[in-house]
Amino acid sequence: MKTSLVNKKDIDRKHYLMDAESQILGRLAVKAAMLLSGKRKTDYTSNVDNGDFVVVVNAAKIAVTGAKLQAKTYTSFSGYPGGFKIKTLERVLKTRPTEVIRHAVKGMLPKNKLGSRMITRLKIYAGPEHPHAAQNPVKIT
Repeated sequence: MKTSLVNKKDIDRKHYLMDAESQILGRLAVKAAMLLSGKRKTDYTSNVDNGDFVVVVNAAKIAVTGAKLQAKTYTSFSGYPGGFKIKTLERVLKTRPTEVIRHAVKGMLPKNKLGSRMITRLKIYAGPEHPHAAQNPVKIT
């Protein structure tokens, strides 16, 4: 039996829809990362970006376990003196709920050019509406 390798012209991308309402953040991020990387496909090749598109709706209604709302922090540094900022998960969910899911999924993707291309196929929306109805996304539970 021959091993088949996927080329760019052989890639067939599908669209998947995930509803984040009352789902746990980490478990949703794992499913999204697997779809983006293409590891669920039988023709997976590690050096080719053959993953699918993922649309996540209701990002503002994501659930976390334990005391993560107050304990989990997101840090940023501007490079200037006094530019180090720390925000809790609760504060980030109120201001930018889509960034919580994007940050979790990005941490599960490869840390190279391939991972940068994969994260561009992740579309996250805070509410239930999305503009990707024409692509007929398959609902993932």
